[in-house]
Amino acid sequence: MMTLDAVGIHREARVIMIDGGQKIRSYLNTLGIHIGDWLTVVQRAPFRGPVLVEIHGTRVALGRGVASKIQVDMDGVVRQLSGTMEAVGAGK
Repeated sequence: MMTLDAVGIHREARVIMIDGGQKIRSYLNTLGIHIGDWLTVVQRAPFRGPVLVEIHGTRVALGRGVASKIQVDMDGVVRQLSGTMEAVGAGK
């Protein structure tokens, strides 16, 4: 298990747990992020900038502080996003 801010680009992960109180859970709920959901990391901005994720067909930017509170489990598969041709094997 790892946090969302450590997931590689174009990797899919499932939300396992959300650390934090009701405020952070409510915020993520309004963004459509719930325990058990699958999301894909699209991009990570440099210098501890936000993490762009795709969930349920929508892209959402999360600050690194928020992303570090989301515990995820990865399936080891790299996904094809928005017409990009990524052919990378599992575990990379």
